[in-house]
Amino acid sequence: MSTLSIALVVAGVALVALGLSRARAPWGRYQALRAQEANAERYRSWRGGPGRAVGETTGADVMKTILRARVREALLVAAAGVVLAVIGVVIR
Repeated sequence: MSTLSIALVVAGVALVALGLSRARAPWGRYQALRAQEANAERYRSWRGGPGRAVGETTGADVMKTILRARVREALLVAAAGVVLAVIGVVIR
């Protein structure tokens, strides 16, 4: 393998690691928000209170949208790393 291909593979692996590490925290928070909302909905249905109005946007909905965007961006970085690593292997 040439120096260029080794550099591309190393850079690709580094980008994959960076992307996955940056996606981990927002994804965990997103899952926690979903679990919290599901728990609140189960409590509302058990209690018999009014549910959420259709079309009502809460702060949690906005935060989930932001977290999904952050995860998407981090996964795009990881995907770019995979592409670089594949190019590095193909170039030889």
